[in-house]
Amino acid sequence: MRLVLAYGFYESVMMKINSFEEIVEWFERMGLPFARLNAYMVTGTEFAVFILLTIGLFTRAISAPLIIVMLVAIKTVNLTNGFQARSNGFEIPLYYMLMLFTLIIYGPGKFSIGRIIKLD
Repeated sequence: MRLVLAYGFYESVMMKINSFEEIVEWFERMGLPFARLNAYMVTGTEFAVFILLTIGLFTRAISAPLIIVMLVAIKTVNLTNGFQARSNGFEIPLYYMLMLFTLIIYGPGKFSIGRIIKLD
């Protein structure tokens, strides 16, 4: 599950990296303050999350803040579109939150750096 979630963040961060100026413009259209700074922060965070989830390090520590990020995404982007993912609804962020909550409870699994070095 951790690797599936990491892949979801990989797809998202690669889209942001490959069309960064469009993300900045989108943030500006949504009225987010400091759109460029927010775009850098979101892209950097998602990249770090992809790496940490892939190797299974600090999994519990990053999962709780990511749930908050998903709640913000739902409120600012997805909620008005309904539930369905095909309509850019909140379906996918909701699934991500459920997966993150599961990682908080159960940790990264036995095939993870965190488990090997006893950090998770």
